[in-house]
Amino acid sequence: MRSTTALGAESSSSIAALDACYAQAANATAEGSKSFYFATRFFPAHLAKAAHAVYWFCRHTDDLVDEAPSAAIGEGQLDAWEAMLLRAWDNGTADDPILRVFVETARRYAIPLEYPMELIEGMRMDLRGTQYQNFEELRVFCYRVASVVGLMMCHVIGFREPAPAHAIDLGIALQLTNILRDVGEDLGRGRIYLPHEEMAQFGYTANDLRAGIRDERFRSLMKFQIARAEGFYQQARPGIPLLSADGRFAVIVAADVYRGILKEIVDNDFDVFHRRAVVPASRKYWITARSMALPMARHTLNRFAFWKSMNA
Repeated sequence: MRSTTALGAESSSSIAALDACYAQAANATAEGSKSFYFATRFFPAHLAKAAHAVYWFCRHTDDLVDEAPSAAIGEGQLDAWEAMLLRAWDNGTADDPILRVFVETARRYAIPLEYPMELIEGMRMDLRGTQYQNFEELRVFCYRVASVVGLMMCHVIGFREPAPAHAIDLGIALQLTNILRDVGEDLGRGRIYLPHEEMAQFGYTANDLRAGIRDERFRSLMKFQIARAEGFYQQARPGIPLLSADGRFAVIVAADVYRGILKEIVDNDFDVFHRRAVVPASRKYWITARSMALPMARHTLNRFAFWKSMNA
């Protein structure tokens, strides 16, 4: 029989190893998405750790596809990753540090298995070179690769119904923003996400896109796409008050900062072929300050209106 001292040392070692994995997740988040990492700084520490674990899993799953030298190799890597996930889910832990913190987070916050499985299926759509004839087809992809991340974060933060429905809208808004920002980068991988029927609506073709033609047809097409993304951001907004209080502000910051990418695209005159729209750090802090100030201003105005009504 091992002594209680030995068991305590083993437990301390296990906790230290898990903490080291969470530190890796934080580093991966900081390197992979400056905007998402910036927003997680407004979470309490335990929520930030969970958010980093979710991000690390999602980012690695995406990298298996984006960095694969061929579709066949990517398919094999994704199949192996899915099998590893299912084993880790059954065992409650894994040797792989990404899966170790993700499964630990999923168990702690009751994240359903269907969400990471949907994410993997969304990545398979990329491997197959899926083309999107209309927005309804593209919406399925957006749900799988982005909305499910929002649904996972609903479980991490805590929520009241119907917050998940709004999280789906926010995920679609964020993915549409990614798509519009990364048009040129995605072309380099042979991918076109803009719906073909909508391109035809503006008289713009896939060959025009591959040639990087940026004319009034393209600008009109992009304005149409940006307006749709803005609409999903608006639809998502009522879900934020339905989240647990200690997680709301970080979600507001994430949404507002990411939404700022759309403004950068417009300011760059829709040059998404040669320029990557990035929200500068100074603007991120300005957006954060505005996000903090607006509720305070509304509260002050409401109190002033109440005071006036009482003294009328």
